[in-house]
Amino acid sequence: MIAGIDEAGKGPVIGPLVICGVLCDEETVEYLKSVGVKDSKKLDRRKREELYNIIKSLCKVKVLKISVEDLNRLMEYMSINEILKRAYVEIIRSLMPKVVYIDCPDINVERFKHEIEERTGVEVFASHKADEIYPIVSIASIVAKVERDFEIDKLKKIYGDFGSGYPSDLRTIEFLRSYLREHKSFPPIVRKRWKTLKRLTTHTLSDFFEV
Repeated sequence: MIAGIDEAGKGPVIGPLVICGVLCDEETVEYLKSVGVKDSKKLDRRKREELYNIIKSLCKVKVLKISVEDLNRLMEYMSINEILKRAYVEIIRSLMPKVVYIDCPDINVERFKHEIEERTGVEVFASHKADEIYPIVSIASIVAKVERDFEIDKLKKIYGDFGSGYPSDLRTIEFLRSYLREHKSFPPIVRKRWKTLKRLTTHTLSDFFEV
């Protein structure tokens, strides 16, 4: 049995980090490829959710969701990459595969690979953009993305449409700027250590002085 691990939500300023591991055999991987599995970024939401249901019925799935509150607390003393590594180790120990394929968050792939192998005793194949290279990681990427979409939908019911939550999204930036102007603070769904917030705070204070 092989496993694949990927995350959704490493880079956003809003919302949780979701990490997913999937476990199945090679035959199941081939079947999932035949029904359309590929990197989740290359699929629309409807197709991802369709595949998500198939994957959940055929694979053993382990999902970890790290809330904004927990991210803010953990990032007081560790990096986002170290948080990911700890999550990957937890997932591997839960699934107990013979081999695991991981989308590597570290600049140094070999260092990352050896560190995970030392912590788990499981053979690791790691690569940047592994979700585009290894179908088993593509499978995990779909589940992670769908699970995060569900979490973002819940937040939007409370806070309104803030876009994707990524700093590159103008709708997200405008939401944060407007919220800060109105409430004099950011909403509790933001990651406090992101540089985006410092830039917005500076710009918004400048706006206040101009009024």
